[in-house]
Amino acid sequence: MQKVLVVEDNEDNLRLITYALRRSGYEVIAAETGTRGVELAVSERPDFIVMDIALPCIDGLEVVRRIRASADARRIPIVAMTSYAMSGDMERIIAAGCCGYFEKPIDPLTIVADIRALLDREPRG
Repeated sequence: MQKVLVVEDNEDNLRLITYALRRSGYEVIAAETGTRGVELAVSERPDFIVMDIALPCIDGLEVVRRIRASADARRIPIVAMTSYAMSGDMERIIAAGCCGYFEKPIDPLTIVADIRALLDREPRG
């Protein structure tokens, strides 16, 4: 079973994406802060990470940068899931180290297939 780390501070959003992922057979671990997200990325080494960008204390972009700086976690694919949809937001998110970007609100019926399609396009290694 593949393991997914979800870094999301909004309880409703966390519940929704967790439900969708578990329904599709993934083991889900969750972090409600960016700091905890970095810790779990390094210690748990999930198959991929779903990252909110608007997090308290340190935002998701900084979390991505810290994960990319870690020798143990730098190659884990990170998918952003955010309400940021202004001009330039997607480019900033990709430049920080995310491999893809989904705008909230998500469709719980299609999001897992959308994530899989994105990850299938990513080069391995």
